[in-house]
Amino acid sequence: MKIEKISLEKLKMYENNAKEHPDWQVKQIMKSIEEFGFNDPIAVDENNEIIEGHGRYLALKELGIKSCDCIRLSHLTENQKRAYIIAHNKLTMNTGFNSEILAYEMNALKVDNFDLSVLGFGEAELNSIFNNFEDDDEDEPEIIQPEKKLITCPLCGGEFEK
Repeated sequence: MKIEKISLEKLKMYENNAKEHPDWQVKQIMKSIEEFGFNDPIAVDENNEIIEGHGRYLALKELGIKSCDCIRLSHLTENQKRAYIIAHNKLTMNTGFNSEILAYEMNALKVDNFDLSVLGFGEAELNSIFNNFEDDDEDEPEIIQPEKKLITCPLCGGEFEK
């Protein structure tokens, strides 16, 4: 996968993008970019038409940024582009959060006085998360760690964890 720096002036919004990006959401994306940097390149086709990243594009324009990192997806057919635009947006919406882990992580940020407004949650959502955290009888949620796998090097016979 190749990342290219492309001028925002050369990028084109896909006119039939069904995902809505109201002003309040673009402002949330702007705050995220300001806090964390631009870490999620926009995907474009061979004509610089945006396949995914419309909200980020709008936020970058509002921030006055002139160019950004993009991933070129020139291997997709027109139907695959259309389908990927829909799938990329829908697949992230298909699941929610583990409420216990979310509350635990957000509480850790809150204790350290981290600005929670950059996370994209509204005030009512934050209140609900923290009310659930305070009502929980357990001190910490169980966080499942991935199982470690032992690998043996075929050349030297040394063992290491993957």
